[in-house]
Amino acid sequence: MKLKGTMVLKLTDETTGEVESVTEENMVTEAVNDILGMNPMGVFYSEENLADVLSWNGTLLPICPNMVGGILLFPKTLEEDAAHIYEASGNLPVAYASNNVNTTANTARGSMNQTESKALENGYKFVWEFTPSQGNGTIAAVALTSAQGGQNAYGSLVGDASTFLKIKKLDIGDLGKAKQEVLFEAAEVDFEKDLLYSITFADSSVRIRKIRIPIFTIGLNEKLDDSTYTVLEDHAVPTETFLFLGSYTKYGEFLDGKDGYWYGFSNEGNSSGNARMLWVKISKADYSMTEGEWTLSNAKLMAVGERDMENTYPERNCRCCMRGGYLYVPAYNKKGIYKINVANTADVTLIDFGFTSKMKPLCESGTCELYLTLVGDLIIGGDFQVTADDTVIHTQGSARLGSAATPLFQHKQFLVGWGGSYGNEYRHMYLLTPYLATINNLSSAVVKDANKTMKITYTLTEEA
Repeated sequence: MKLKGTMVLKLTDETTGEVESVTEENMVTEAVNDILGMNPMGVFYSEENLADVLSWNGTLLPICPNMVGGILLFPKTLEEDAAHIYEASGNLPVAYASNNVNTTANTARGSMNQTESKALENGYKFVWEFTPSQGNGTIAAVALTSAQGGQNAYGSLVGDASTFLKIKKLDIGDLGKAKQEVLFEAAEVDFEKDLLYSITFADSSVRIRKIRIPIFTIGLNEKLDDSTYTVLEDHAVPTETFLFLGSYTKYGEFLDGKDGYWYGFSNEGNSSGNARMLWVKISKADYSMTEGEWTLSNAKLMAVGERDMENTYPERNCRCCMRGGYLYVPAYNKKGIYKINVANTADVTLIDFGFTSKMKPLCESGTCELYLTLVGDLIIGGDFQVTADDTVIHTQGSARLGSAATPLFQHKQFLVGWGGSYGNEYRHMYLLTPYLATINNLSSAVVKDANKTMKITYTLTEEA
C-alpha cells in the first residue's frame, strides 16, 4: 500500500481578511509500519496469564483517525528520511491537535473539525482549526501523528499522560523476589540482541549480570513472559572506593552512559554545604573500571537513588539520568537540576526551573519510583522536561506510568520498564505517541499569531 498526502494550510487575518495559503505534499515515514510489523516481547499477543493488553479497535484502528489521527507543527524543518520517526528536543512542536475538539486551556492545541473531517473511499480527509489564541508561532514543518500524540505532544501544563500509551501490563508476581530484583536492577536493554544488563552493588563489588530475555527472537523452550530469562554471564567487579552509602537505606544508582560505559553513583542528599559523590565507571568491553570520589562545591543535591533488596518487596527509586556525558540530579530544594560533567567535575551547572517542582515520580507512588528518564534526547521528570540545550519546560506532573523501578528503555516507538509496589510487580510496555507518521516541510515558513486563524486540510489517500 502506497500512501499520498496533500496538505493545504490557510492563515486568515481576522482584521483585514487577507488569506495566506500554502499547499504541500508529504513523505510517509516507517512509523505506522513499525507498529504494525513489530512485536517486541510479544507485546501484541494476548495469552492466558498475559493480562492488560491494549484493545486495538478504537485506540489504534482504524488507522485513521487513530494511529494516524493527530497533527504536529514544528518551528524548524524536519529531516526527510522514512526512518526519522521522532524529532529531537531542539525542535519540539509549537502547535498540535488531536482527533477531537480541544476543550482544555492548552493554547498550543487546536481542534478537529468533526463535520468536515471524514473517511473517503480511498483514504481520509482531516480538517483542523486553530483560533487566534491557539497554535501561535513559526511553522516550518507539519507531520501527522497519533491521536494521543496530538493531545499534548510530549507534555503540557494541561496534560502529559497522553505521551505514553500503555499497550501491555504483564504481571510478574509469580517470578519470586530474587528474579524480580534482577529485572528491577536493569541498567540497559539491547533490543536487537535480546539482552538485558542488570547492575547492582553487593559484597564490595559491582555485580553485572548479562541476561538473555526474549524480545525479537524466542527459543524452543521459552515463553513470552519474564519467567524464562537466562543469565548468560555474572561478573563481580571489586571496588575500593565506590559503595552504596547509607546504613538501612542504600543510596546509589547505575546508569547506561551510552558511550561504551556503565556508571555508578552514590550520594546522600544534602541541603547545605558541598555534595559528596562516589562514582565508578565500568567498560562494557572488558569490565575494567575506574572509581573515585567527588566533592561538588556548594552543590545541594537530592540522592541519585535508593535501593533496598533486603526488604519484603524489592525497592528502587531512581532520581537521576545521564545524557551526553553529563549526570543530571535534581536540586535538594526542588527548584532546579544539576548538570555534572562526569569527565570534569569543575563543569557543574545548576539549571533553574523558574518554579518549585512538586518532584513527584512519573509513576504511581510506592516501593518503586522513577523520577527521571531519558526519551530520545529529552529528559522527562514529574512536572518538568529538559531539552538538549537545557531549556526547561513546565508540565502538569501527572502519574502517567505504572509502577516503575527502572528507567524506560526505548526501541523506536516502544518503551519498556519493570517495577512494582507492595507485592504487585509488573513489566509495562508503552507506545511513545508523538511520532512522525508523515513529514511535510513547507517551502517557506509561515507565522501564526494572535491576529490570525489557521485551518489545515490534510488529505491522506491510498494508491495502488
